[in-house]
Amino acid sequence: MDPDTAAFESEDERAKKLLKAVEEFHTYIENNRRSIPNYGERFRQGERISTGLVESTVNQIVSKGMVKRQQMQWSQRGAHLLLQTRARVLHGNLEATFRGWYPEFRHPGSCSPSSEARPPGY
Repeated sequence: MDPDTAAFESEDERAKKLLKAVEEFHTYIENNRRSIPNYGERFRQGERISTGLVESTVNQIVSKGMVKRQQMQWSQRGAHLLLQTRARVLHGNLEATFRGWYPEFRHPGSCSPSSEARPPGY
């Protein structure tokens, strides 16, 4: 909207736009409340409250992999799967996921893969 038109916008129209934005924000919060960290609680517990460094690193890695000038570029699906894998590693449940798919995957607590599980030439 051009600035001259905005000057003639009525208070009622601006109030409607504000109400719509607040309702959309409320819907977003309701739909995502389980994944939104409670930073106050984390701070009181002595946990990290800033995710800026992590988010910046993820953005750099993903955007570098998605650049078309690279010989091999990631697809959106590939980038998504890579991030899911990384999240499972960080949460410590990647191995359990593999065990669900492949029951013969190394047993819990073993520190190295068995010789059968190693790739050829390992």
